[in-house]
Amino acid sequence: MGFGMLGLAGLFADEGLLAAPSAGDRAVNAMAPRPSHFAPKAKRVLWLFINGGPSHVDTWDYKPELTRRHGQELEGFDKRTGFFSNEVGALLKSPFEFSPRGESGKLVSEIFPFLGEHVDRMAFIHSGKPGSNNHSPALFMMNSGQTRMGFPSLGSWVTYGLGSESKDLPGFVVMSDPKGRGLPKGSASNWSAGFLPGAYQGTWLRPTGPPIENLSAPSEMSDVQQRSQLDLIATLNSRDLERNPFEEELAARIESFELAYRMQSAAPEAVDVDSEPAHIQELYGLHSQHCGHMARQCIMARRLLERGVRFVQIYSGGMENQRAWDGHIDIRGNHTQFAGETDQPFAALLTDLDQRGMLDDTLVIWGGEFGRLPVAQVGTAKPGRDHNPHCFSAWMAGGGIKGGVSYGESDEIGFKPAVDPVSVHDLHATILHLLGMDHERLTYTYNGRSYRLTDVAGNVLSKIIA
Repeated sequence: MGFGMLGLAGLFADEGLLAAPSAGDRAVNAMAPRPSHFAPKAKRVLWLFINGGPSHVDTWDYKPELTRRHGQELEGFDKRTGFFSNEVGALLKSPFEFSPRGESGKLVSEIFPFLGEHVDRMAFIHSGKPGSNNHSPALFMMNSGQTRMGFPSLGSWVTYGLGSESKDLPGFVVMSDPKGRGLPKGSASNWSAGFLPGAYQGTWLRPTGPPIENLSAPSEMSDVQQRSQLDLIATLNSRDLERNPFEEELAARIESFELAYRMQSAAPEAVDVDSEPAHIQELYGLHSQHCGHMARQCIMARRLLERGVRFVQIYSGGMENQRAWDGHIDIRGNHTQFAGETDQPFAALLTDLDQRGMLDDTLVIWGGEFGRLPVAQVGTAKPGRDHNPHCFSAWMAGGGIKGGVSYGESDEIGFKPAVDPVSVHDLHATILHLLGMDHERLTYTYNGRSYRLTDVAGNVLSKIIA
């Protein structure tokens, strides 16, 4: 009766051995795996989003000139550069000690004792140019390549271009800060699919309680009854889709019902962090009072990536100033706290991915929406730093990245890029390239115009690619 061939086709599909899906197949299964433009170095992405604007000069971009000129006025500085023009002070040295780490001798802040062990895996970008000095536009820029909402996020573009390797889990998953600090500014617009079909929107996992709401099967229904209900809904929706073949939201809704049904059995196992062996829980610091909450997110992220999720984003920091890496007040206390929450779990992710053979094809990114100014923000007993709309630092590891290198330089006080400036479009173009996609060819036509993540810009940073 052909059951053998059906089984063989299913096995071939699982192994990615079937022919590439046609354009019509995309409407039926929006998340079906699709071939890249060329051989990829990475298969999946993990973005550790440092929400609030981490200070590059207090983390990865050592500036001894700030120590030498501490307390001096920055001549010619426009006090409107940051967000609080009435609270601009003199140049402020970093309150943290820096020391060389790894064979590369990278100078790293003392707040990263664990991550500092991995610098030889990392490629640092020290000449990043943010898109704004305001959180929401800068977050939108870093996530979607535009400073205004309504455009597809990077994770949505990636899953649109490549689909997902998992049939039973979302292709794009987002985790917000798990300490009850709220979502990042701009909320779900940061992982929106914009004008792409809704199937490519990020799936937000709740930071406390069950990660996904309404996932349990209805108690009053048997599995057979639920399956019959879904089949009826799919039949009715498919009839509408035949009459309206360009109604992509309808196709996305059909797929979302089916995915939710499959997730009822797959998702609880995928997010079962407590089933991890004791040595893995200890590696991440799962039972630590100061970082256990982030350790849980990180283990969950690894489990999702391991099961075929294409793009995972973890946010450290929530909505408001001191509840994120937004050190307007007491930069020392702010960054000490958030680095303490993330350092061990993030480092454990790199170790864990590597020992499972996954780091080679998993691209890990660390970075936020902008950097911070070299001058102090005053007005309180403990100085902070205001937003820097000119410069930020970030790093990437795994997934085809050349480790132990730095690209670009900021000026001697970390105010502006001085060598090889890197735009957000350059960063996005590089990420897509590592995934085997040409950023100029990954396009979507909307309202008569062909759009892409990098708009009309973007250059691949080939010097940091292995």
